[in-house]
Amino acid sequence: MEDFPWLSVLIALPLLGALIVGLLPRGGDELVKRVALGVSLVVAVVAGVMASQFDTGGARFQFDETYWWIKQFGVHWAVGVDGVALTLVLLSVVLVPLVILASWNDADRSGGVDVPARRSVKTYFVLILALESMMIGVFAATDVFLFYVFFEAMLIPVYFIIGSYGGAQRSYAAVKFLLYSLFGGLIMLVAVIWLYPLSAKPASEGGLGQGTFLFSELSKLNIDPTTAKWLFVGFFIAFAIKAPMVPVHTWLPDAAGQSPAGALVLIVGVLDKVGTYGMLRFCLELFPGAANWATPVVLTLAVISIIYGAVLAIGQVDLKRLVAYTSISHFGFIVLGIFAMTSQGQSGAALYMVNHGFSTGALFLIVGFMIVRRRSARVDAYGGVQKEAPRLAGMFLVAGLSGLSLPGLAPFVSEFLVLTGTFTRYKVPALIATTGIILAAIYILWMYQRTMGGPPTEKVKGMADLSTREVWAVGPIIALIVVMGFFPQPVLNVINPSVEQTLSRVDKKDPAPTGNVAEIGARP
Repeated sequence: MEDFPWLSVLIALPLLGALIVGLLPRGGDELVKRVALGVSLVVAVVAGVMASQFDTGGARFQFDETYWWIKQFGVHWAVGVDGVALTLVLLSVVLVPLVILASWNDADRSGGVDVPARRSVKTYFVLILALESMMIGVFAATDVFLFYVFFEAMLIPVYFIIGSYGGAQRSYAAVKFLLYSLFGGLIMLVAVIWLYPLSAKPASEGGLGQGTFLFSELSKLNIDPTTAKWLFVGFFIAFAIKAPMVPVHTWLPDAAGQSPAGALVLIVGVLDKVGTYGMLRFCLELFPGAANWATPVVLTLAVISIIYGAVLAIGQVDLKRLVAYTSISHFGFIVLGIFAMTSQGQSGAALYMVNHGFSTGALFLIVGFMIVRRRSARVDAYGGVQKEAPRLAGMFLVAGLSGLSLPGLAPFVSEFLVLTGTFTRYKVPALIATTGIILAAIYILWMYQRTMGGPPTEKVKGMADLSTREVWAVGPIIALIVVMGFFPQPVLNVINPSVEQTLSRVDKKDPAPTGNVAEIGARP
């Protein structure tokens, strides 16, 4: 099945599923949910079969397809995945069925649990499936213009999910999300278009002799250093907004506070990874000289994001906003690893993208279950939950401990690699970033103590524990967090070859060990 169009099929299946769901008769909400879940499971199975054929020792981009799309402008339908893209595609297809299962009743009571939805249950699941297609497409695209199309197309389902199924201030949050994203996308569009005439220049002038947007061809361009810096900035701003990084992060807490918990798992767990994935793939490999030039500033912003996000998380009184600020801190670690320009740092950053998706996904799902029961997202609306709902409290504890990177849980490995890889080249940023670990322990343990610890308050007495459906929604994520905490090597084996290619492109090698090795070995 070497010639089978795996990625095109993966992109098309959720869209086909969305069309089928949209054509189902009105009033059959239970059928809509079952069909949506079935489609997402089929997509996950197909992705798993494809992934089983990925050769870690083979070509960098595999399952690649290239067809003309808009020939006059050099645009191709070009898809393919390397190790990093493959793991993010798998993250997407694993989370979607779990989100659908967890969101079984979200559309029935959207608008803040008791406020009726402005759209149907059918529309909600159509949007989820459409979003899945866009997520797969954006990670699989190997044509920069096609990547941009998917990058912007993702905004549509997310905007309608927040604006129609969110909380009381959903319209404000949806518009703010859209404006921030469109602003970044517009800047990136200018940079994308700028690439076309550069590639059309003759080879003697650093071009390719023909206009193209293929990533494999654009990476061969010899771009003037000043031009490359402007192009880098155009791409980086769009990705920094998507990530999100300080100071262009403010859309996320508002979107998190108003979004349905299930959809929020995809927004923070997957969509935001497009920003860090774009930095690793496009900013570094298309503009390596400019990336080296911008590294001190980016590392500074990353460290600020780590500390700022953690400090603000400590002071939050809303559970969803609290978890959102922890994500800003975690994304700071990911960006730090990417721009450390070491194999450990970048491998850790790529692994962190996956681990953060699972860790934060579990937290948001459990917080969503709590909100359904108590009709409130405020921290002070809870207390002593572990006595009333021990399964919920136990899973919340594991998800929370993974958020503070406890050894034995998945995020620890990635955070350790990021800090170790950064320290070998940039000691001061690594040391400052390490304080984020201490702050993480504060906001996670304090959140758990205030909501789960102590005797049950009157507010939570009689609170129902997790149902079988809810256990099946969050249980697999908890299992993955534990398994990857003890055995991350299979994922690293997939990621590492791509990281080596990126480091080669930016002309960086890991720093040599310091000290006299021979002398150390001779000591008694």
